[in-house]
Amino acid sequence: MSQRLCVIVASIGRAGLLAETVANLSRQTRRPDHVLVVSVTPDDVLGVAAITALPVEVIFADKGLPIQRNAGLLHMQGKADIIAFFDDDFVPAPDYLERLDHLFSTRPEVVGATGRVIADGIKSRGISFTQSLRLIAEDIPPFTPSERKMPALYGCNLSIRTSAADGLWFDEALPLYGWQEDVDFSYQLGQRGVLLLTDTLAGVHLGTKGGRTSGRRLGYSQIANPIYLLRKRTIPPRLAWRLMLRNMSANLIKCLRPEPYVDRRGRLAGNLIAIVHLTIGRLHPTKVWNL
Repeated sequence: MSQRLCVIVASIGRAGLLAETVANLSRQTRRPDHVLVVSVTPDDVLGVAAITALPVEVIFADKGLPIQRNAGLLHMQGKADIIAFFDDDFVPAPDYLERLDHLFSTRPEVVGATGRVIADGIKSRGISFTQSLRLIAEDIPPFTPSERKMPALYGCNLSIRTSAADGLWFDEALPLYGWQEDVDFSYQLGQRGVLLLTDTLAGVHLGTKGGRTSGRRLGYSQIANPIYLLRKRTIPPRLAWRLMLRNMSANLIKCLRPEPYVDRRGRLAGNLIAIVHLTIGRLHPTKVWNL
């Protein structure tokens, strides 16, 4: 029996990019059975209605990546066997969904998967949509694809077997961009089966800068969110400490000569506020609303 495959894209404030990346899903060798866009206002989805080559549906929810993804999960209950959560600036290789379908069809023990990122614009000024298509066309996959079992999955593409995720939700206490919400969700999913990082799936993360959280708020989340997840026991401790130390060190070292596309001083200020809140017992992810 064929599997029902849905792509969910949560987006806000990037209507032009969203229309490009959603329309590009029509190039998939295995087209999605459903594409669900979850946004906040009609202005966020201008241009999506013009996409007629795919079964695209738009719903609205309150602002926040975990909230929007949960709205998508709730809307698709009983309607999909596989859900691929793509960032609105993720461009998958044309065979991504075909390979994903094959993976979940032939490996019943796999409950979640994420793919190889050919290039990640988060680490630079960003990658244009046109550049991403060229990078994908020029990409040479490994001769022998590799895979690795993971305790949790994080990144711009996260796919799940819905039957294994029954009763799981993204934590809405992680507001706005929801930093590390994928780790929290997938770590719990991983208690029910195997999570894979696999080279058979691939794509480009544009790392588009517009529509993201402010530097100060992200810096606060870089400390508050891992600590919160440590207390929940839904993040591997080594990962939590590595994330906090790596990000704070980068913000500290680079704040004197920051990259033009990164608010290092704002992030460092957010880091320090979070440490103060931790010291006085006030640390919580939702405190970003006050920054």
